[in-house]
Amino acid sequence: MNLSLYSIKAFIILDTEGHRVLAKYYHPKNHPQGDSKEFLNLKEQKAFEKGLWQKTKKPGGDIILYDSNLAVYKHSLDLILYFIASPQENELMLSTALNSLVDSLTMLLRNSLEKRGVLENLDLVLLCLDETVDDGIIVDTDSAAIASRVSRPRPDTTEIVINEQTLMSAYQTVKEKMQQRIGQL
Repeated sequence: MNLSLYSIKAFIILDTEGHRVLAKYYHPKNHPQGDSKEFLNLKEQKAFEKGLWQKTKKPGGDIILYDSNLAVYKHSLDLILYFIASPQENELMLSTALNSLVDSLTMLLRNSLEKRGVLENLDLVLLCLDETVDDGIIVDTDSAAIASRVSRPRPDTTEIVINEQTLMSAYQTVKEKMQQRIGQL
């Protein structure tokens, strides 16, 4: 048994009709088992996704073995999210990573993890995925931490406005304090 950190082969989001919403396949160059010849072209990927959707389109399960690959998946409103891995991988770790990714996406998309929200906020979804999985390696499973690193800062809370009024106010406060100190001497 060859232990490796490279545990995820692909992340896929399909809609309820089986159409691809988002797919990211990992082919790491430093993988100990060498370059994988699996899922190299779009035709293979689409065929795999179609068959996978056929097996998982009904809600109920969350882990299956399909086409010599382990698929951990989760249904959302009109989406199905998948992590694809080799059959030797730890299902519990994959499930934890997928659940944390789904939870962080739910936080970022304001409790509506649906096709329209994913497509409108594709940048946040991809950043969230990159914070969870890096080139097939699971790097974080804390959904709150992932969401906080990905979320956009609010402009009203992060900017400090310094204008003439605040400078004059600070000058006036210093002047009054100095007069009080001089008066005490």
